[in-house]
Amino acid sequence: MSAGDPPDTRNVIDRFRGWSHEAIVADLDARRHPFHVAIENWQHDLNIGSVVRNANAFLAAEVHIVGARKWNRRGAMVTDRYQRVRHHPTLAGFAAWAAEMDLPVLGVDNLPGSVAIDDYALPERCVMLFGQEGPGLSEEARALSEVVLAIRQFGSTRSINAAAASAVAMHEWIRRYA
Repeated sequence: MSAGDPPDTRNVIDRFRGWSHEAIVADLDARRHPFHVAIENWQHDLNIGSVVRNANAFLAAEVHIVGARKWNRRGAMVTDRYQRVRHHPTLAGFAAWAAEMDLPVLGVDNLPGSVAIDDYALPERCVMLFGQEGPGLSEEARALSEVVLAIRQFGSTRSINAAAASAVAMHEWIRRYA
């Protein structure tokens, strides 16, 4: 960028200032981590955009939106332009894709019987699946998960939202492997 060019106002780190969209995506694609994240979208959850933004921040391979195709992109803050996002209309279709890719599905929800994420041997290649805000993982999602992981909490709230949970879970993966 020369001194006379307008400033780059995209939501990208300084290293990418002035780069084309295609060049940024190509650079990210060459460095993406082998974990994926997925979120159920049966109620047009407002957290989905923030999950996409978190996945971009932690350089997830892909985000999988399971259920309705339409999702609220506002929370993504335009990071969905740089993050690989795939849609699966059904959990069965998502599970078939994960099996084909030989990726274990790890549910993330603080349900009775769940295992603390920081005590679990997270596989390097995996998909972390989050449920909707409110109801959490559906029964079908729990059934297809190899394990359901919980994030330890110490206050009075029953749960943290899906966007916050996704950030904590992705950071746990990053802490171990990146």
